[in-house]
Amino acid sequence: MAPAKKGGEKKKGRSAINEVVTREYTINIHKRIHGVGFKKRAPRAVKEIRKFAMKEMGTPDGRIDTRLHKAVWAKGIRNVPYRIRVWLSRNVMRMKVHQICSILWLPMYLLPLSKIYRQSMWMRTNR
Repeated sequence: MAPAKKGGEKKKGRSAINEVVTREYTINIHKRIHGVGFKKRAPRAVKEIRKFAMKEMGTPDGRIDTRLHKAVWAKGIRNVPYRIRVWLSRNVMRMKVHQICSILWLPMYLLPLSKIYRQSMWMRTNR
């Protein structure tokens, strides 16, 4: 028989969730709004972007930048772009001095799609 484990002390380390992290993502909106009615596509896309970002970064609060919001709505309520490139940054918002708690929040910014499709765009221009 294996010897019984003794209750040792656990290491108390820092939580990685409280660190400031910045990442870039390409979100496939097309698969997230497939089957949604025309008049609900752009509002659902904004909600799905927020939901994706909060899940990936582990924050309870996600805030969308106005440029990202305008990029989703650029072609109207029905014609939402298939993919969108976003820049996510997990920040810690400290409260006042007498309050101990801190709030994790997440600003979301738009990145230009030319970073993704740079090579294919270059091939099209050289024909």
